[in-house]
Amino acid sequence: MTQIGVFDSGYGGLTILREMRKRLPQYDYLYLGDNARAPYGTRSFDVVLDFTRQAVEELFSRGCRLVILACNTASAKALRTIQQTLLPEKYPDRRVLGVIRPTAEIIGSITKNRHIGVLATPGTIQSGSYTMEIKKLYPDIHVNELACPMFVPLVENEEATGPGADYFVSKYINMIMEKDPDIDTLILACTHYPLLFPKIRKFASEKTKVIAQGDLVANSLADYLNRHPEIENRCSKNGTVEFLTTENTEKFNHLASIFMKEPVDATRIML
Repeated sequence: MTQIGVFDSGYGGLTILREMRKRLPQYDYLYLGDNARAPYGTRSFDVVLDFTRQAVEELFSRGCRLVILACNTASAKALRTIQQTLLPEKYPDRRVLGVIRPTAEIIGSITKNRHIGVLATPGTIQSGSYTMEIKKLYPDIHVNELACPMFVPLVENEEATGPGADYFVSKYINMIMEKDPDIDTLILACTHYPLLFPKIRKFASEKTKVIAQGDLVANSLADYLNRHPEIENRCSKNGTVEFLTTENTEKFNHLASIFMKEPVDATRIML
């Protein structure tokens, strides 16, 4: 069986996996969450690269020929080096894709006034990857980025729907809108953030579009497989999904089932 590998530092990538399975249910998927070493958002470039490379090679060793980095921090800090160095040297027939490019590609057709906001982890903001990718494709778009360090803890402590989330969500929305009151589109540039979508929608202006990444990445994957039959033909199609975690499985299964909206039964591994 040749599964499509999906990697995230923790749980957020499950929101991407869920949309992939909705859009492309026929394929087999293998999810790996490096939960024991999460979060990646505050770690250095070198550490994120090392951890991401270990995870990618683990998925390759289990037969995956295509791996999706369903993690904005890993996509921002590790993807380019993996694509330019690791793959040509050791795995020329394998592919690794991220979540930033698909988001950047579509944003030009969503914003009307060319003012957008990016909400993300400190690591993703520090990398400047969203501004870079969007400006490459759409030089006329004004990009404002804001780190939201409290969003991931809110989600992972199951406070995303509670009253405590209101304070931080309203605070960050107000902060980014103060940077640029003309923002008409907000990108949720962390895969945890869709669980805060109702709160973000509540505090954002009615005129502001709020964009989660799951649909965008799933559609981009479908397009990629259509354009690369040499990869697509090698992907097995039994409609299965397996889960690996570096954390205690009981803890992972509980939180992962919230993200996936279905029961999860993971296997613990070491990286």
